[in-house]
Amino acid sequence: MGLLDFIRKRKKESVEIKTEQQRQITELEQLCGDDKETYEALLNTMFLDPRKVGVTMKEAAENAKKFEKENDLVRAKVWYQIAGGLAIYEGDVKKVVEYFSKCEKLSGVSYPILKNPEKAVAKAQEYYKKYLVSTP
Repeated sequence: MGLLDFIRKRKKESVEIKTEQQRQITELEQLCGDDKETYEALLNTMFLDPRKVGVTMKEAAENAKKFEKENDLVRAKVWYQIAGGLAIYEGDVKKVVEYFSKCEKLSGVSYPILKNPEKAVAKAQEYYKKYLVSTP
């Protein structure tokens, strides 16, 4: 058993080393740098390429309101998230706050982007200008 334990331990160490070496910093992490709060705010709210989303912010908001009226709160929350992500792309801080506040209200989950939406939207705009090319 001693030899098998040694081999297992060796394999585990090898896997851990490879995982650490493969971890690369994303473009968003590079852009945010040491500002972890802004990074966390954008991590699960912004679209990396919102041009590929098949709806407009207005359409997403209308869908969200429709589902909210029908009391389908899960779908309403999803559509508000989509609308919020598109509002980030468009740089509309007021709409970002509106849509993610609705998400927070419907789901009970807090959204870090609501702590400092102006700063988060500004960083997202920086990201979009730097990493999105003009052709879809």
